[in-house]
Parts: sequence; structure tokens; C-alpha cells
Amino acid sequence: MASLARVIHDFQNGELSRDEFVARLDSTLATGQSDPAQLLEMLGAAHRQTPLPDDLYLEVRRRIEQLRVSNVAAGGEETGIQTTVEMPSLRSASADGAGASGASGNSSAHDPIKGIGDTLNNRFVLEECLGVGGMGTVYKALDLRKLEASDRKPYLAIKVLNVQFRGNPNSLVALQREARKAQVLAHRNIITVYDFDRDGPIVYLTMEYLSGKPLSQLLRTPGYQGMPVRAALPIVRGMCAALAYAHERGFVHCDFKPANVFLTTNAEVKVIDFGIARVFQRPEEESDATVFDPGSLGALTPAYASPEMIEHREPDPRDDIYALGCITYELLTGHHPFDRLSATQARNADFKAQRPPNLDTRQWRALRAALSFDRNTRMPSVTRFIAEFDNEARAEKSGTLAKAGLASLAVVCAAAVGVFALRSGPGRQEGARTDQMDRAGGASAGAPSTTAAQMPPSSAAANDAGNASASAGSPPAASLALALPAPPAPKLTPKPALTLAAIAPVLAQVPCSALSASVEDHMLTVRGFVSQRDGVAHLKDTLAALPGVDTLMLDVQPLADDKCDTVKTLAPYWVHNWQAGRVASLHVRPPGGQLTEGDALVVDVSTPGFDSYVNVDYYQLDGSVVHMVPSPRAKDNQAPPNYAATIGSAGDWIISKPFGAEMVVLLITPVQLFDKPRPESESRSDYLRALDTRLAQIGGKYGRDHIVADFAPITTRPR
Repeated sequence: MASLARVIHDFQNGELSRDEFVARLDSTLATGQSDPAQLLEMLGAAHRQTPLPDDLYLEVRRRIEQLRVSNVAAGGEETGIQTTVEMPSLRSASADGAGASGASGNSSAHDPIKGIGDTLNNRFVLEECLGVGGMGTVYKALDLRKLEASDRKPYLAIKVLNVQFRGNPNSLVALQREARKAQVLAHRNIITVYDFDRDGPIVYLTMEYLSGKPLSQLLRTPGYQGMPVRAALPIVRGMCAALAYAHERGFVHCDFKPANVFLTTNAEVKVIDFGIARVFQRPEEESDATVFDPGSLGALTPAYASPEMIEHREPDPRDDIYALGCITYELLTGHHPFDRLSATQARNADFKAQRPPNLDTRQWRALRAALSFDRNTRMPSVTRFIAEFDNEARAEKSGTLAKAGLASLAVVCAAAVGVFALRSGPGRQEGARTDQMDRAGGASAGAPSTTAAQMPPSSAAANDAGNASASAGSPPAASLALALPAPPAPKLTPKPALTLAAIAPVLAQVPCSALSASVEDHMLTVRGFVSQRDGVAHLKDTLAALPGVDTLMLDVQPLADDKCDTVKTLAPYWVHNWQAGRVASLHVRPPGGQLTEGDALVVDVSTPGFDSYVNVDYYQLDGSVVHMVPSPRAKDNQAPPNYAATIGSAGDWIISKPFGAEMVVLLITPVQLFDKPRPESESRSDYLRALDTRLAQIGGKYGRDHIVADFAPITTRPR
């Protein structure tokens, strides 16, 4: 409950930008721990005390009401919040306009709101919220018409215009323009937009549904410190291909950022949201541009906007190149080149981007030019940037040129031989040959003569051709054969790069699993746990078939199906722990985890580099959970940074029946997991339900990256 109030408070105090406020709001509402009616009460109280901007207040309310719709669609009870919660009227612009403003505010507040479970135009069923942008909310939607026609891909994405934009004619024009522009920009690296339509006051855009995740999610992965150039190149190439295509057709994206680069599960790069793309140097569009300038909506992201965009200068392709440079730098290093300062702030502070250690001189020169604060010295085109930056393409091109150079040298040498042969003259050659025959006496019976039948086929053919040429008075055929260029070598198709961005969505789709991957060149290493039902063999076949995988290393253990609920709750924290380098660990003694009736359950734990609270639980085969720490036997569970301890060495917990595959879990949290002590043993389902709720609350307040987990499967057996 305090989380929403805190987010509003931080925004009102200027600690959060508008974008940061929206992101924090989404994170808070995603926990789903507060009743929508109470959230609306909290919003109303905060708004009465220190009013939010009208459009922002409406947007927060809309999202809370969407939360109610989502809860009902998921089987929850409708709370009747519209009639039980009194909401403050929007502030009027002046005292004289209070009545009109209030009416307008109420009208806007009661505009129809579409959310999960609703249908647009009796055709598109909104099933899942995919994201929220400056102008609209994007949903995954089921197209009933495609479903009826048994289409194999009945899903699409729908951008629904936000409530506060519906009365803005410029916004309607923007969405319609986005549809038209995106239809013009038909490219494999740009999302496909289908149509622009409305359902009463609800205005929406339909586009292809993409399965995967935005690049921003990869860059914000806890512990992400960049990727090798070779792994990053396919992503950079995809971004460049999309931007170059748009620039060639006269469009500047104007809001290019990691959130607008989508990495699909098929390892494709898609640039999305050309919502404020503007036309440059397009005379046929001039009359259009005077009617509406999408840039007037002011939607830009300061960390990726060029100085010229921040200063409201006319759009230029080099604005996108600045953003491309920032994203590429972040992709390679894990951090923004200017610590997320705006371009004007970084320029005024004389901030210099540091050279990433994994770039050669030419690559760094290209990236540094893309990051220039001045258009005149910035990389002039996307095509030029990728030509300079893509060292693999350069190497391939250099190899081709080298082959061509050798072939040319061979042609020159052959031509010289041909000229020499021509100057020798056929008569002189023939005379010399006759003279040699005469000196040999013409009867070297003791020396075997070489006939065409005794020659290798190629030599015989050359000899016949030479005779034929000689009889025609032309130079020997051997000289002509040397002059012909060699056939071009077959072009080798480079193997697709292997990236975590391509692997992560595949692993995420494996049910009942906790899997962590690492990539080195074309070797993929995966460790973790997978259910016995799916099996390690099936996982191996799936991963081995991925493009770019030459070598597959699996360190994966099968888990019994009764562990699935535990893994589902804790897998994200286990994955984060391993992706961060296993900052917290759990080991059972003996190392193999084979325990016999009467053995003491002893575990060694280590904690991460921050103050934390240690929780160790023993998940038994009978469906119960024994809380080892904290418990009446080990009440103090607070640990300093990088702490190591052994638990159970005094024989506090002894193995007894039932016997079989069981598990011990280490869970590290930044605060106490529960305010009150839990019973030493309780039902697993009850505990996981409470655990799921509490972890969502802690993650929303302190960040999910401060929660880590580790698993230790054990096998118990009777004596």
C-alpha cells in the first residue's frame, strides 16, 4: 500500500521524471497486492494534497481500473470501485473555468476504458498488456475472425490510444500517421502495421504480434556487463538495417531507444514505435507536415535524444545515429556512454565516452563519431556507420578483394606469357622443334616416346588444343588457358551469432524449470533444473537445434513434478543469482546430497556483498516445508556482506521418512522475509502462497535484484 504513495510522493518532489514515474507505477501495480479500491483511495488522497498534472492523474486512474478489470478476468471478485470511492475533480485552469473544467474532467474520467478481457469491434479480444508508451497501451489480442478461419497465427498486437489523447486531434492524426508511415516502411527489421481503426471513442492501431522481449529488458538484466562484439553484431546490424531503410525513405525515428528495439524468439531484430517519426527532405510531404508535426507532442527520451532534438531543431537522420551509438555502446559495455545524462548535459559537462576494451581502432572511431554532440562531426549515415563498425563484414570483404587481386595478378602474368609466345612466332617455334628432331636423328628408338594415350587426360587435351591452335597460326592454347580468370570461390555464409538475447526466450518457455545460460562464441552452456516430464534429453535437442550452436554443454538436473510449484515461485531469483555469478550459494553435506535415515541435514551457505537476511527451507516429500533458518532453533538470520556459515552441524535436523527426492532452498532478502515468525513446519502450498506475495512486495520496494536464491536437491533413503 505504501508503495504507490511513495511513487507519487517521489514524483511530486521531483525525484522521478515522468517516464520514471510511469515505470515505477507499472512495477508497483504489477505486484497485484493491493485492492484497486484502496489504490484509488490512495490516489485521490495524494491528488487532493498535491495535485498531479491532469493527464497524469487520469492515466494513473485508468491503469488502476485496468487492474480491476484484470482481476475480474482472472476470476477475482469485482469490487464496485466506481460507486464506493469518491474521486477528486480535476483542477480547473482558472477559477472562472471551474465548472467547464470539472465537467471536462469528469467526462474524461468516465471515458470508456478497455482492458484485459474486453473486445474491440466485436473482433479483437484483449488478452495481455504488453507495454505502455507515451501515447498508448499495447495489448496482445486474439483476432476472432482469424480464429474462425483456423488461421495458424490468430494473435496480433493492438495499441490503444490513452484516454488523455483521445480528445486531442493531433494525437489522432499521430496514430493515423504512424499506421501510414509504418505501412510504407515494410522491412523485415521493422514491425508490420496493419490498420488504424476505432470502436466508438476507443482509437487503436493493429500490428503484428511479436514473441520475445525488448532490448531494454536485456540491458537491464541484473549483472549485465555487456557482450562480445561478435555476439552484439547481429543486433547492431538489424538496428542499422531498419534505420537505413527508414532514412532512405525520408523518415527519422525521433525516439530510437532500447525499448523500441525488439528481440524476437526467432533471433530477429524488429524496430517498433515509429509513432513520432518525422519526414525530412521530402517535398511531396511538405503540405502534410504543415498540418501536423508529430514532434510537437514532445515525446523523446533524454538519455538517447541528440542535442539537436532536445533543442527542438529540425529532424535529421543523424539524430537517430546518436541514439544508435548510445544503444550500441550500452550493448557492448552494459552501461550508457554518458551515465544516462542527456546529450546537452553531457556536452556542457565536457563528458567523454571511454573506449570499450573489446573494440579495435576502426570500430571505436566509428562509434565515437556516432556519439558526437555535433551533427557536423557525427557519423553522416547509418550505412557508413555499419560499414566501419562491422569488422566481420570488412574481413569477409577484404578476403574477397585479396582473392580478386590474386586472380588479377594471374591474368597479368598469363598475358605476359601470351605476349612472349606471340613474339616468338610460330615459324621460329616450329623451326626450333624441327632442328631438335634432326639433331636427335629422328630415330630415338631406345627412348620411349610419349603419346597422347599415355598422357594424363588434361595434358592430352591441352596437347591436342595446342596442335589445333598451332595449325591455325594462333599462339599455343596453354598460354590462353593461363589468361582465363579462375572461377570465383563459393561465398561462405557466416554462421549466425549466438547471443543470450536469442537463448533467453527459449529457456523462459521451458515449463517447470530454472535455467541459466552463458555464451562464448558458438558454445552454449546451460545449467540448472528441468522437470522429469520434459526431460533433459528434450531440452538438449531443443537447444542443439538453435542457430549458431556448435557446442552444447549441459549441467542440468531433472526435478520431480512435485517441485514445480516451488520452482515456479523461486526460479527468477535463482536465475538472477547465477547470471550475477552465483553471489549466494548453498551446499549440502555430503556434496552428492545422498542422505540416509538418521543423518544430520547440514548445509553451508554464503551471502552476497550486501547486508541481507538468510532463509533456509527444507522442502520435504510429504508436501511440508521445515523452516531451518529462521526458526525457534536459529532465530537470528541477519548476515553481513559476503558472510559464510554452516547450519545444522549440531544435529538440529535429522533425516527421517518419507524418503525420496527432496530439496533445500536458500533465499536471500534485503529485509526480513516475514514480520512474524512462521511455524517451524507448515504446508508447502500455504507457504508458497505467502512467499509469492511477500517477494513481490519486497521486489517492488527494494528491487528484484536484491533477492537471490539457490537450490540443493537431495535424495533421502531408509537405513
